[in-house]
Amino acid sequence: MTAQQGALLPLCVDLDGTLVRTDTLVEGLLALAGGLRFAALLGAFARGRAALKADVAALAPPDPALLPYNGKLLEYIAAQRAAGRHIVLATAANSAVAEAVAGHLGLFDEVIASTATRNLKGPAKAAALVARFGRGGFAYAGDARADLAVWAEAGAAVLVDVAPAVAARVAVPVERRIATRPALLPTLLRAMRPHQWVKNLLVFVPILTAYALTDWPGWWGGLRAFAAFSAAASGIYLVNDLLDLAADRAHPKKRLRPFAAGDASAASGLVLSMVLLALAGVLAVLAGIFVVVAAYAATSLAYSLWLKRLPLVDVFALAGLFTIRLFGGGEATGHALSLWLLAFASFLFLSLALVKRVAEAMDSGRRATSQVAGRGYGADDVMILQLFGVCASFAASLVLALYVQAEAASGRFAAPGLLWGIVPLVLLWNCRMWLSTARGYMHHDPILYAARDRVTWAIALAVVAVMLAAHAAAWPG
Repeated sequence: MTAQQGALLPLCVDLDGTLVRTDTLVEGLLALAGGLRFAALLGAFARGRAALKADVAALAPPDPALLPYNGKLLEYIAAQRAAGRHIVLATAANSAVAEAVAGHLGLFDEVIASTATRNLKGPAKAAALVARFGRGGFAYAGDARADLAVWAEAGAAVLVDVAPAVAARVAVPVERRIATRPALLPTLLRAMRPHQWVKNLLVFVPILTAYALTDWPGWWGGLRAFAAFSAAASGIYLVNDLLDLAADRAHPKKRLRPFAAGDASAASGLVLSMVLLALAGVLAVLAGIFVVVAAYAATSLAYSLWLKRLPLVDVFALAGLFTIRLFGGGEATGHALSLWLLAFASFLFLSLALVKRVAEAMDSGRRATSQVAGRGYGADDVMILQLFGVCASFAASLVLALYVQAEAASGRFAAPGLLWGIVPLVLLWNCRMWLSTARGYMHHDPILYAARDRVTWAIALAVVAVMLAAHAAAWPG
């Protein structure tokens, strides 16, 4: 059936997964989970799915301006409406959500949706549309297996991102096929943010600071720790993205993340996050650092749910997450952290956490928004945060200088005086990070910025060269 032939039939369009590339009920539940407001839904769960949808719509209404709409479907609907076709939003979502979406888009002549007592999904939606238009008296745009019951009563079908197995069971004429969803596995891999695993290289620092470069069992333990932290980090990133959907969609760059853009479903993200966290637990047991990785995951989850909204508490939590990686690396490799390294790392990571918040606050100021979305800071806090961060970076350099003095007196180095070259190099790097932040060059994640920065790599190589030169005479041969 062509669009012209089907134009006589009203076009009824599903909402979740079709018009919008997400599930508004799941997003509402995630928003309530992020706000720790699940207790408000206990009664609704007992009253059934229709009541649950009504309560979620009342407690966590989505912003229709931020939802990830299917652009190709919107274009088709607009063209059909311009041709005089009657357009209906027919959805199992609650009527409050449906009316808000319809009002925002201005493309629908009628809305048929669930109420607090009736859930219009599958056969119930089919019955409602037959009662309104008659059997075969409407065309229906849907996306899922549950829509087969509606297509069975329709006169024509519009298939939107429908799986081939489901599409093969549609018996009515297909008016239009619309495919927009990318391949799932690459999309989920992108959501896992494997580029962030560079932070987990911190587990190898205890080996380096102990000068145990030939400790191969230690390196093997470090690799297992690296894998455990990477799996845990990716699992928590998925949870964080699912809890931050509204804030991410309001951000010019983060709105392109897979879940915010609707490229992957929230359900797939939840399942993958549980798999990754379980894998992290197994790997942590093998590395002998289960308690450490569990503490890391618990702190990360607390950060996602609550701590990230608390000014100053959030940056100390971020610094703590970096330090936990160091501690885990020490346990897995058999080279415990020295108090010197722990003190230096604490100040350094606090400085980097503040870099991240300053960059976000400055970005909010450039976009003329008073607050950083989902955080406890605004553009007015930039100056004091910069002060805190610069002080922390200089404190880190001071601790490093005292550590170098202690190492110089230990007799472990052939030329201990050379070690002093490390202090200005590290201080130069810290100052450059803050200057880049002040000039607006900083990526929202300073670790990723540093990993891609040629000057950072040059300074790191210079530090290694200084340590080798200071230690060279103590090595065999």
